[in-house]
Amino acid sequence: MAAPPAPHDHFMKLLLLGDSGVGKTNLLLRFSDKPFNTSFMTTIGIDFNVKTIELDGETVKLQIWDTAGQERFRTMTRCYYKAAKGVLLVYDITSESSFNHIRNWIGDMEEKHRPSVNMKKILVGNKADMDESKREVPKSKGQALADEYGIKFFETSAKTNMNVEEVFCALARDIRPELYNSSRSMPECLGLGINRSASQRSSCCG
Repeated sequence: MAAPPAPHDHFMKLLLLGDSGVGKTNLLLRFSDKPFNTSFMTTIGIDFNVKTIELDGETVKLQIWDTAGQERFRTMTRCYYKAAKGVLLVYDITSESSFNHIRNWIGDMEEKHRPSVNMKKILVGNKADMDESKREVPKSKGQALADEYGIKFFETSAKTNMNVEEVFCALARDIRPELYNSSRSMPECLGLGINRSASQRSSCCG
């Protein structure tokens, strides 16, 4: 007999958006207490993990959706904007094109799903462990873009675990004030070949 689900104070649906190859999947795996994978893994369609964290004395259940970055999956991705409360906009610091495409991802959200304009956003420059000689996007440029949109900015490394927990917890902390005395449910998007996995282990973001 399956154990009943653990109680939680809040539920949040989060999205990872960005071009293919920027490291969204590895960020999610790292946060889900799984090892960094050195081989490149392309997400096909949509995948998600579930993790429960302790945030400033409260229990928060995070449902985190990892979306494919390829253009052919954009229509599928749009289905999952609905009901999402936060998004990590991820680029690769060694790829200027992935950074330039962040505006496209934001524009896509705002054009196709008007409620997304109120979604909490954090800009993430991933692969900060890479040699500086390979960097194409200065940290100051990432910060300037984040300032333009009035959002937070982190540089992360899924490989070294740099700022991985911090960025997810920062997003959850930004969302939490809007969730008091409210409940959220996952939208139904059937027939899209979703892969589902979960991590039951909690972490502390206090």
